[in-house]
Amino acid sequence: MTRRAFLREKDHKAGWSGDLKETMMDGGHYAELRAFMAIHEARSFRDAALRLGVTPSALSRTLRRLEDRLALRLFNRTTRSVHPTEAGAVLYAKLAPAIAGLDQALGDALALRDDPVGTIRLNLPRMAAELIVMPRLPLFNALHPGVRLEMVVDDGLTDVVAEGFDAGIRAGERLAQDMVAIRLTPPYRFAVAGSPAYFAKHAPPATPHDLSGHPCLKYRWATTGKLERWRFTGPEGIVTVGVEGPLVANDTAFLRDAAVAGMGLIFLPEAAVETHIASGALVRVLDEWCKPFPGFYLYHPNRHQTPPALRALISFFQAENAHPG
Repeated sequence: MTRRAFLREKDHKAGWSGDLKETMMDGGHYAELRAFMAIHEARSFRDAALRLGVTPSALSRTLRRLEDRLALRLFNRTTRSVHPTEAGAVLYAKLAPAIAGLDQALGDALALRDDPVGTIRLNLPRMAAELIVMPRLPLFNALHPGVRLEMVVDDGLTDVVAEGFDAGIRAGERLAQDMVAIRLTPPYRFAVAGSPAYFAKHAPPATPHDLSGHPCLKYRWATTGKLERWRFTGPEGIVTVGVEGPLVANDTAFLRDAAVAGMGLIFLPEAAVETHIASGALVRVLDEWCKPFPGFYLYHPNRHQTPPALRALISFFQAENAHPG
């Protein structure tokens, strides 16, 4: 006896034929099994055909293909009645829970297609977390309570695909070429600012080169360890200056508060200091040297189907951008 024949006989003795297992593993025969289930439950070809949306003759041909494939008669049928054979009853008893589990799995998957539920793993720099995501997070959570955000604050250029992230946020000039990009902010500018008390003791710088005579509070990227460059645009192009000072931190709010306290000058995005400038707590200098830079973008791998939770986040940011505040 060959191994295949032995396994077929073993399965037959267990009440589960090898042919049936092969049939169930072939997705093309799923309709035949559903047809069998409908006939067994309705005990009528006409009612089962109505439930499946096919004609009784088409349903009969489908059942015949299944019976030929299994080499088993599954129903005894007369002009007035349809009754399962012993083989049909055994098949239904074993098939029903399997089909129910499959239906549940498909239903759960389809629900995820349409409903904004699930987890989004988001990689973003600290500055974007503080200025873009955190101020909007409570509203997004209220609108989409089924979505869970797992945020990893990362000032490096992490490969979001290789590290298993769903999306990342970066400044526009740092986007990978194979990503889909969604703008989150307009082009932004940096601002150099200090407190009124500070400028009561120090003359404001007239050019970026004058910063060498001022204590400057510097931002360090947590992951890479690099210091944020104080970069400006003048009549002759880009000007990058080296600055020194009494404080280095990787938190924009900490640096801003230190500047309000009069410790020195800061170089931060406008969004981080605009309310303090408007209130008079900070005074802006070198305004004409601070030209716009590309804004922040949310980017994600180019996929045929965007996960519904990520799609909800993208739609939320797009609506916020269209109606800021």
